Amino acid sequence: MVGTLKQNEQSLPEIEEKSPHERNTTQELRGAQRPLMAKVQETRTQQEGKTYPAKRQAEHETTRDYKVQLQLMRLQAEARQLRDKDDKRHTMCEHSAEIRQLEGDSHSHGKEWSQEDHILHTKLHDMQDMLEHKQKEHEEMCRKLQEMQCHAEEISSLHTSLGGTDLEKHRDLLVSENERLKQELHQLRSQRDCEKKQYVVKTVEVESEKMKAAVNQAEARNNHLQEQMDRQNQVVQDMKWQLQREQQEVNKLRAQVALYAAELDHAQEQMVQEFRSMQEEKELAVSEAFERAQEEMRAVHQSLDGVRKNLLMLQPALRTLTNDYNVLKRQVRDFPDLLCGAIREARDEFSQAVKSVQATNSELLSKYRRELYLRKECHNQLVRLRGNIRVLARVRPITPEDETGAGARNVVSFDQDDDGILYITNKGKIQSFEMDKTFPPRTTQEEVFDEVSPLITSCLDGYNVCILAYGQTGSGKTYSMEGTASNPGINQRALRLLLSEVSERSRSWEHHLSVSMVEIYNETLRDLLGSDCNISLDIKMAPGGSGELYVPGLTQCNVRNMHDINKILELGRKQRATEHTNLNAHSSRSHALLILTAKGRETSTGICTTGKLYLVDLAGSERVSRSGAAGERLREAQCINRSLSALGDVFSALRSQQAHVPYRNSKLTYLLQEALSRDGKALLLLQVSPAEQNVNESLCSLRFGDRVRSVELGVPSRKIEQQPTSATESSESDSPSPRGARPTSLRKKVPASVRQRIGHL
Repeated sequence: MVGTLKQNEQSLPEIEEKSPHERNTTQELRGAQRPLMAKVQETRTQQEGKTYPAKRQAEHETTRDYKVQLQLMRLQAEARQLRDKDDKRHTMCEHSAEIRQLEGDSHSHGKEWSQEDHILHTKLHDMQDMLEHKQKEHEEMCRKLQEMQCHAEEISSLHTSLGGTDLEKHRDLLVSENERLKQELHQLRSQRDCEKKQYVVKTVEVESEKMKAAVNQAEARNNHLQEQMDRQNQVVQDMKWQLQREQQEVNKLRAQVALYAAELDHAQEQMVQEFRSMQEEKELAVSEAFERAQEEMRAVHQSLDGVRKNLLMLQPALRTLTNDYNVLKRQVRDFPDLLCGAIREARDEFSQAVKSVQATNSELLSKYRRELYLRKECHNQLVRLRGNIRVLARVRPITPEDETGAGARNVVSFDQDDDGILYITNKGKIQSFEMDKTFPPRTTQEEVFDEVSPLITSCLDGYNVCILAYGQTGSGKTYSMEGTASNPGINQRALRLLLSEVSERSRSWEHHLSVSMVEIYNETLRDLLGSDCNISLDIKMAPGGSGELYVPGLTQCNVRNMHDINKILELGRKQRATEHTNLNAHSSRSHALLILTAKGRETSTGICTTGKLYLVDLAGSERVSRSGAAGERLREAQCINRSLSALGDVFSALRSQQAHVPYRNSKLTYLLQEALSRDGKALLLLQVSPAEQNVNESLCSLRFGDRVRSVELGVPSRKIEQQPTSATESSESDSPSPRGARPTSLRKKVPASVRQRIGHL
């Protein structure tokens, strides 16, 4: 088998690149073939009975065969991957099925061999454990026997050495000393008897003190020796008793040693019998395992023969797959170049298409803007012809006075293509409003004035013009109308423009400009330019049946230059009523009106015209609950709201074209009757706050402007007081009436092109 695998290894080409699918297939086949290869190697090792180096060599050969097998399996996986793209798909499917069947058989055989080998190894391991257990028991019995022998040897040595102990030596020494003392005592006694006899004989003769002392000393020594001998006798008696006890203990130990020796002999006989039985079981198990291994080896050889035949049959298919793979590999290698070329062409086509679309979009955008501009012009012309009130909306920026947090969030947005539409977001809903023009927060004072300037100059032609600034408190009405010293508003710019127009028309016209400033505070008309601004004024009808209104006692100041204008505006600004509220630190508590009267006379024809310009800064529309008004401030707020409500009623009556318009419900509407009638021109400038906390007031202002925008005042008329004498001029439609006649309303003829556009609209 090794030779066949080597031939397959030499015949197969090297494949350098592998896809993720090929790697996954290789890993699966590797896991399926690993048990089979391990079993073959183990069987070969058991059969040949090689030593450890031989096993290492066999493992090396197994690894090499395993690598060849992996390469074979990788090629098979590549064949399965490429069969979907190959023209010979059906043939490859059949070969792949045979390969998978062969791999399944090999895997199943490998599992069976692995299970049988595991069972055999388990039994052998159990036998080895049993032998080790018996060996341990034998070693334990040997150890106990050795301990018993050592104990017996110690007892015998102890028994042998009992005669030579220190105690026996001491006893022998005492016995010898006792014998010696006895002998010495005997000698002393005999000597004493002899001396006593001599002493008795000689006692009469000599009695020496020296002899008495010697006798006393001898007696004392004799007593001492007697005591020592008694003690030695007692010690000898004790040692005898101890020797008897030791002899009894030695006898007991000898009996125990004999018992241990009998037990050891019996245990040794049992160990020998068990060892012989275990040896027989081991030989039987080894013989059975060897027979099973031989049977398994024969089965493995048969399986290997089948695998070898299948490999020989698969070699042509593998060669075909290799050739197909090489062809596909060349195609894949050339594919990036083809793909880059296709991408380059597609990019060029896409760039050309984008350029064409951009050009088309630019052209369409320019056309759309041009059409939007024409529509706006047509609409404005239609508004002028109908006499509609123009409504402009100006949104102020977020100011530090606005509350911080979510309440200061901007809720107003604008249409990028149409400057007349703005959007307000309220509670997640977006509402749109259409005005004649909208001004975002970045709009300057000059841009706002440029939008209203054509209406302002028409007062020099004899028209009554009114510009009203409407909005809640703090929305920027006073800023738009008055402005600041460095950035003036509509009032100062309007007067400056009129002075410039008067100067330009001075060759053919003589104009006289006069200015009045009044305020309506708590429904009381006050003169802001008079010496006593607390005097209440009335509005009356002019005598003569002309229908004009005038205010008796109202101060009118002639203006000839900007110095006069600045002085008048500063005086009126100082005397206007302002108070602190929760919404504005300097809230205007009254309606301020700047009234300019322009009287003109054409020097060549003698035509006289009279026009009025009303620049109105309305008091702030507010809710009492939010402004925190109380006491006098509450009364002011109620009067302001009543006058604004009356203004709304006038606009509603004009919108529905009622026969009776309630101008006299408020002094504000009564004073503006000439400009708000069907013979005047009016413009409403809505001031809107973008802050979320003011969204309800902003919606109210925009809805009010939406209603006012639909009001039609009609075509305005000029006020002319003298008819020209020229015959050519008398034939024109806009010729004035003769001197002293009632002013007539002159209407210009509408061009045909404009009438057509109106019809389309």
